[in-house]
Amino acid sequence: MDAPDAWDGGFTGKGVRVAVIDGGFHSTHIDLAPNLDVQSSISTVPGFNFNQDVGTFWHGTHVAGIVAAAGNGIVGIAPEATIIGVKSLHNGTGAFEWILEGILYAATPQSQGGAGAQVINMSLGATINYRDNWQDKEFRDVFRDLQKTYDRATRYAYQNGVTVIASAGNGGNNYDDTKELFQLPAQNQHVLSISSTGPTGWLLGNTNFSQPAYYTDHGKSLVDFAAPGGTLGLFVVDGFDGFCNLNGTFVSTTNFCEVFDMVFSTVRGTTNGNYNWSQGTSMAAPAAAGVAALIIQANNGKLGPAQVAARMRQSASDLGKPGQDEFYGHGFVNAAKAVGIND
Repeated sequence: MDAPDAWDGGFTGKGVRVAVIDGGFHSTHIDLAPNLDVQSSISTVPGFNFNQDVGTFWHGTHVAGIVAAAGNGIVGIAPEATIIGVKSLHNGTGAFEWILEGILYAATPQSQGGAGAQVINMSLGATINYRDNWQDKEFRDVFRDLQKTYDRATRYAYQNGVTVIASAGNGGNNYDDTKELFQLPAQNQHVLSISSTGPTGWLLGNTNFSQPAYYTDHGKSLVDFAAPGGTLGLFVVDGFDGFCNLNGTFVSTTNFCEVFDMVFSTVRGTTNGNYNWSQGTSMAAPAAAGVAALIIQANNGKLGPAQVAARMRQSASDLGKPGQDEFYGHGFVNAAKAVGIND
């Protein structure tokens, strides 16, 4: 994504507010605490605070690190952006109303009691088979109401100047062919939907970071942009399960080779400094959200969502079929070009 070139140019997302609507946020993590607006962070999940969840992974913590980890153990795409943690999922799931409340809060200006976000990231979604059930009037009415309600919420965010980004989904479906499916919120109004890429055998010498991941949902009717989300394809698709050794500057580690093709980010763990790998369009969306934050900073914090999307289109790498295509949408995001470097 050429993010280091953007950082070298002084673009780090500083001053840009990114709301991550997700699960729990480990607020004392050494890479999240410097950028986390604790006062603005909330939970829409009844009975839980924004910094609570189950287990030691914490999906929201991993996603937030991809956006804006501060650079102590890892570095996010926008390492000085402000993160607002909005917990609308618990243990990986959540009610539609919790997420709606999260969108409305995130998109409401601070002067009106909201988070005042300029970017919203939603690494979440519901795949709804609506056409096969269309003859059921009760289902049809409920689906239409749900779709319209989310459209109103994402339109509210858009009208408040918020760029809304969502993961495309991990079902491996082509939405141009599988016309009975609707992906919420990725296909709602004014939402930028992100597909996932990842290398196959990075530690074996492969640098195909922009190849589509085996699991990513795709289709021109769904995808706006592609971003790195990691992949276990070396094992799942190719069946290779050997060991690789990664020699880092400070740490060396041995693991299955396919593990190193995933995205490394912050997790809850057992301390304030744990990290781990994961794959998914959940990891791709926050990379794109980080680029959006860089674009907004580069334009003095005053760029609206239509202009952010236009700049992302202008600067993205046109991979796959020329023009918009089913895997990359308008292209593979490029952080440096997005802020006017390496144009």
